Amino acid sequence: EEQKMDFPEDFNQLELLNTHGHLIPRGASSLWSGSKGEEEEFEEEESLHSEEWYLEKEKTLQDRPKELILWAAEKNRISTINRLLTDNPSLVDSCDEDGYTPLHRAAYSGHVDAASALLTAGAKINPQTIDGWTPLHSACRWSRVAVASLLLRHGAELNAQTNGGLTALHLAASHTNSFRADSAHTLELLLSQRHLKLGLRSSSGETASEVARGSGLHHFLFEMVEDCVNVVPME
Repeated sequence: EEQKMDFPEDFNQLELLNTHGHLIPRGASSLWSGSKGEEEEFEEEESLHSEEWYLEKEKTLQDRPKELILWAAEKNRISTINRLLTDNPSLVDSCDEDGYTPLHRAAYSGHVDAASALLTAGAKINPQTIDGWTPLHSACRWSRVAVASLLLRHGAELNAQTNGGLTALHLAASHTNSFRADSAHTLELLLSQRHLKLGLRSSSGETASEVARGSGLHHFLFEMVEDCVNVVPME
């Protein structure tokens, strides 16, 4: 018999995310990796909202522009982002209580248009959260390969490490998903960067290659790179 969560029939996962999404860890200590079903269901439900729903939400935040631009970046509301930044350009580097900026929000949500608009408006490319995460870390943690590519083209620090010593490559290697092609594509993007430092270790002493070996799915990509380049010997 199929197991079901004990929620009312009219329970809406997206509404729970809207009200309690801030409780889902997105920093280095996050243990929530999600599955194909969970991540894709949230994305599909997000696309079902009407324009009226978005306008109503924007109306509730109209007197809190810092919150609004963070929300708009996460929801890819380009016209709202542009309007807010026209009125107050300094909003581009707003941040929430955990240090996430609009660019972080666009990055982990996979919104290339929002990220591009923010960068065009002068958003800092490597802002750090309280856990030391940059937007590139966020994009690679969630396999947002198109955003990661955009960030790298704009000078994102490829080898930046979080407070826990994690690089974007560590995060991409530890959150692979065999059902999502973007997991492999994100690793391929990072491994193709000529200035990548493969030997960097996390605070737990692991290289990204060792993390990938543990997850098993895409370690062959590391093996291909390690066979083709002269890697600095690891201590």
